[in-house]
Amino acid sequence: MNILVIGGSYFLGIQYVFLAKENNNVTIYNRGNRPVGFEGVREVVGDRHNLEALKQLCDTEYDVIVDCCAYEKGDIETILKVVKPKKQYIFISTVDVYTRDKSGLQMDETGNNVLPLGEQAPLETRTFPGEAGQYIAGKVALEQEIAEVADRYGISYTVFRPAFIYGPGNYAPREVLYLQWISQAGQIVHPKDATGEFQMVYVGDVARAINMAAGNENTYNQVYNLTSEKLMNYESFEEALLEAIDREVEIIPLSIDEINRQNIMLPFPLTKEESIPYDGTKALSLIGQYKNFADGMRVTVQSFGF
Repeated sequence: MNILVIGGSYFLGIQYVFLAKENNNVTIYNRGNRPVGFEGVREVVGDRHNLEALKQLCDTEYDVIVDCCAYEKGDIETILKVVKPKKQYIFISTVDVYTRDKSGLQMDETGNNVLPLGEQAPLETRTFPGEAGQYIAGKVALEQEIAEVADRYGISYTVFRPAFIYGPGNYAPREVLYLQWISQAGQIVHPKDATGEFQMVYVGDVARAINMAAGNENTYNQVYNLTSEKLMNYESFEEALLEAIDREVEIIPLSIDEINRQNIMLPFPLTKEESIPYDGTKALSLIGQYKNFADGMRVTVQSFGF
């Protein structure tokens, strides 16, 4: 197939392109800040919001568009105004689109919330302040947009909602934050009274899911959560990280109050109230199984030079 990847030069995008290029003609479109340099992969430089720049892509008829970096309402339709795939538009969203209002979740016959959340759970309708709130609102708006514009343009769509993605090349302050602390000071901060739980997914699993979905009619107009079923907490995360590093690291235990007072930013939910589990079993039809977290963390740590 001819596949156009919007983004594609960082983390998830580059992992997907590495897989897709083996059996497809892949074009990457981004601002050119980090050339990929894969043999046989065409790289086109331009801004996704610039209609004139997008016209550079009109010399090819694409079967599938994979969008790794749509964040604001209108981002998807701007692409489709100039470049329409013959088959499918794949949009990378997030599990953060689900409502955080547990009173608004589906209840079972005993009056308890139906957890973990599957793909049919309600999306967030409220607007939260700050950068995180803007990110969530943008992804929710884009999920609504893709269903509407795909129908109008006569194409199919697939949406992936990953949990916390980790792995080689990650630039988000998750495992990278801990590796920076260890590299700079030989220490990590441990929130000793944290009760939060969270789920993670290896970047290679997300890339495989996208690769298996591209051009696959069984995935048309479908939504998939991407997350291992394993519930992590700060202790289990730190245990896997430190085992992978295999060096002496000082653990600094601090209470949540102390962490907040010192304005230390930690990457995962600190309290049970902030934690909502998600169901990633639907995507197993595409990838078979999720990578074991300890194995994934070993690969990740090695990739960062530890």
